[in-house]
Amino acid sequence: MNWLILNCAQILHYALQHMLLSVFPILLGTLVAVPLARLANGFRLTRSSIYVASSVLYAIPSLPLLIFLPALLRTKILNPVNIEVALTIYAIAIMLTSASHAFLSIDPSVIHAADAMGFGAWKKFFQVELPLAGSQLLAGIRVVSVSTISLVTVGSLIGVNSLGFFFLEGYQRDFPLEIWVGIAATALIALLFDQILAICGRVLMPWNHRRVTRERSAA
Repeated sequence: MNWLILNCAQILHYALQHMLLSVFPILLGTLVAVPLARLANGFRLTRSSIYVASSVLYAIPSLPLLIFLPALLRTKILNPVNIEVALTIYAIAIMLTSASHAFLSIDPSVIHAADAMGFGAWKKFFQVELPLAGSQLLAGIRVVSVSTISLVTVGSLIGVNSLGFFFLEGYQRDFPLEIWVGIAATALIALLFDQILAICGRVLMPWNHRRVTRERSAA
């Protein structure tokens, strides 16, 4: 308990750093993967290639990637850009598959109806496809969020400190409390981000929230 009191400021500092490192990859990964998945779904060959590409990207070991990126990006090893680029790659890998499934789940007759009404590609995407795929896309973003927040801790191995700092220091000092604090704080941030995304989903897609409420009432 004394350790928690004495290190409260440091815990808050690394928790904030952890959140800042997580936000950019989640946002950029989603913004890249969603339109890319939609474009790829238009062709059978590229649709199947998406699953292969996402599997290959996510299979890249995180530590070797973090060591390789500074040479590729011409950055220093301690530059936070390295961890953010790596996390964005993993976010895209996860979101590609989720977004592809989300768009494939849309009833083709709805798409044909939009075409018959003269909807252009952009109008159809934003006014028809995104709203219909929204709930599944949100589910994918929530998975990306949890994955990204957990992977941020790996950055501490190359000196980009976050809550992963407590894992390393706790292990080196053989001090389990420090490790558990890092785990608990990381889990709390993941829960916080998940709740924020859930609230955003209810605000941006109120029709889904009303449908779920009706189904629960009927049950």
